[in-house]
Amino acid sequence: MTRRILRWLPFFLALLAGGTRVPAATFDDIQPILQSRCVLCHAGEAAPLGLRLTNLDDLLKGSKVRPVVVSGDPSGSELIRRLKGISLPRMPMTGPPFLSDAEIALFERWIAEGLQPGSRPSSSTVETQPLQHPAAGQPVTYAHVAPIFAMRCAKCHSRYGLMGSAPEGFLLISYETALDHGERARIVPGSAGASELVRRIRGQSLPQMPYDGPPYLSEVEIQLIVDWIDQGARDAQGRPASSPVGSRLRLQGMLGEGWTLDSLPLVVGPGSRIDKSSGVGDYVEVRGRLGADGRVMVERIRRR
Repeated sequence: MTRRILRWLPFFLALLAGGTRVPAATFDDIQPILQSRCVLCHAGEAAPLGLRLTNLDDLLKGSKVRPVVVSGDPSGSELIRRLKGISLPRMPMTGPPFLSDAEIALFERWIAEGLQPGSRPSSSTVETQPLQHPAAGQPVTYAHVAPIFAMRCAKCHSRYGLMGSAPEGFLLISYETALDHGERARIVPGSAGASELVRRIRGQSLPQMPYDGPPYLSEVEIQLIVDWIDQGARDAQGRPASSPVGSRLRLQGMLGEGWTLDSLPLVVGPGSRIDKSSGVGDYVEVRGRLGADGRVMVERIRRR
């Protein structure tokens, strides 16, 4: 029944428009949306689940798991389910904002009307967008780093990633999940050095991330994430995050003079436990909590 209604949808739209036939939606119509919102991640060898959206042929081919569009059936197409958030994680991974209702409706119409190719060759490639940096004098926000997380991290750190559930439950699919500190804080706003996320992408904490590296993140990408955290881990609107005071921390690195971890000052007190005779020059794991003054209050140091 649903497919029958969708088949007649263009006719009904034409009647509502006073008998004027509405042109069929084509790939030419959705290509600009793909270019601006999707191909940042869904392009090249690192495309999540092998789904490339750089041209019509790749879109119709789908992912390694399944086709993502079913001609004449928008509601049964995984692409639409992802754009609407019916299937998770919702796309694009850099949202919010996600696609507007009008943009999603355009995709639905294109699928309902039979996946019309348009005037361009089906192999016509959508150009990928370069990494965006803030304008001079402006802070780094989540909007600048979200594409990096989406391209290199979310393929595993999502609810239904390549490794099944996200490793250690850490999700990098939204601003809220990235800053979540329920189990422990991986991002400490204002302190990249105390942020496990940064230590992982630098290789100070092992294994180095992304797990499918090398190649790992470039120095430019790492610096953008470091600047974002040091500037307060601001959301897409530029609002800084609150400090997760009291949250658990788990960091790895080289123990230095005066109780430092790769130059990060540590607070070691009478209650701190030092295992395996850990000393200067040892590669160690530090467990502790974030103090009210932003310093790492050590509970345990052990040699790795």
